[in-house]
Amino acid sequence: MPAKRVSGRCEGTRHGGEIHLRAARLNNCSRSSRRRALYAERNAPETPKGVNRGGTAVIRPLHGSPCGGFFIFMNKMKGKITMRIYEELVARGLIAQVTNEPEIREMINSGKATFYIGFDCTADSLTAGHFMALTLMKRLQMAGNKPIALIGGGTTMIGDPSGRTDMRKMLTREDINHNAECFRRQMERFIDFGEGKAQMVNNADWLLNLNYIELLREVGACFSVNNMLRAECYKQRMEKGLSFFEFNYMIMQSYDFYYLFKNYGCNMQFGGDDQWSNMLGGTELIRKKLGKDAHAMTITLLTDSQGHKMGKTAGNAVWLDPKKTSPYEFYQYWRNVADSDVLKCIRMLTFLPLEQIDEMDKWEGSQLNKAKEILAYELTKLVHGEDEANKAQDAARALFGGGADSADMPSTSLSADDFADGKISVIDILVKAGLAKSKSEARRLIEQGGVSVNDEKVKNLDFSLSADEIAADPAIIKKGKKIFHKIVMA
Repeated sequence: MPAKRVSGRCEGTRHGGEIHLRAARLNNCSRSSRRRALYAERNAPETPKGVNRGGTAVIRPLHGSPCGGFFIFMNKMKGKITMRIYEELVARGLIAQVTNEPEIREMINSGKATFYIGFDCTADSLTAGHFMALTLMKRLQMAGNKPIALIGGGTTMIGDPSGRTDMRKMLTREDINHNAECFRRQMERFIDFGEGKAQMVNNADWLLNLNYIELLREVGACFSVNNMLRAECYKQRMEKGLSFFEFNYMIMQSYDFYYLFKNYGCNMQFGGDDQWSNMLGGTELIRKKLGKDAHAMTITLLTDSQGHKMGKTAGNAVWLDPKKTSPYEFYQYWRNVADSDVLKCIRMLTFLPLEQIDEMDKWEGSQLNKAKEILAYELTKLVHGEDEANKAQDAARALFGGGADSADMPSTSLSADDFADGKISVIDILVKAGLAKSKSEARRLIEQGGVSVNDEKVKNLDFSLSADEIAADPAIIKKGKKIFHKIVMA
């Protein structure tokens, strides 16, 4: 639901570089709005020197603020908006939970946060689900804070039980090392690594060398089993069974924070909202072992209007690796988000100015298609570069406009072995191309009128194409209204 905006004049005095807003003078303010305005006043960013009263204050509702502060003060002076990074994160809806909001706000806004985000190497590519974490790192680095990208070469050996109904597949060290290298190359596209900049570390460097007895004595004694079992990541697994193997994951992640705090000066951990229990374990371990405070902040999980995690399509992840999800497919995924989700995604994932996004909040109907194009283009440009974003956009527009085939369309190559008597059924093509998980699903799609070949709707389950036909002219398969796929001969 679009946020309601309440505006008024700054009828107050300037003290110490801050505008003190008289909330009671705001136009059309309810009692609750005035209370929230007072919160905004207390947390207003500093006003630039030489600025006098009379600017326009904008009080904006912010859903999901962890501290009861649902509004933020943006000081508009001489056509400029001054907003510090923490306030921007809140305005974009990125912050879910924090351990100590005033201290975290001050550290982040002053560029004094050395923070880490962990990435377990469970696949050979990062996904759209990791993308928000990467953009958060980038935003904070641009504000002067120092990121540590933690590659989970050690924790991946165990596997995080959070959000799982069963135990993760155990990977070999070779697979984990390969995945870690893939992660490193992808992260370097987003984050500026180097001396005095961001750091990349691998927890295999310390976790794999731990002595189990020493760990139990030094670290295990700091954890209450009763408290651990109350954590959501464990509670949801108790009915089907939680292995002792997985039970150790929280201790490993907590030890990571403890190790980084001691050796890298890392004072803050960020992660997905489902990691809250694990992150609190780290802050508690640091407090008990070192007697010092460390902080944790969770990022809002990106979900659609039905509450499902975004970043998956047809049961598969949307990958950042162009070999696993092509730039065109990546573009199309974001181009096809629901109307109710597009502006939220733009606010949370892109680097477009908030003022521009606020104007887009007013868009309705066909204007939302323009918003989806903006979302898809901006994200594809961030992940794959401007050239690939332009190609994907041109290809999509050509297809939706009734244009011809595009070289940038995702494709599947068929070999002679895929044909029987020189022909292949459209059912087998759908499965081969990954447009259907099974032949039964492919049949349902055809029966429901959801499949076209070369702009002709498939009405017969026995419909097939010959190898000669495909060799002469690649077939364009259309699934539904928005998914296009090219079939070629190898």
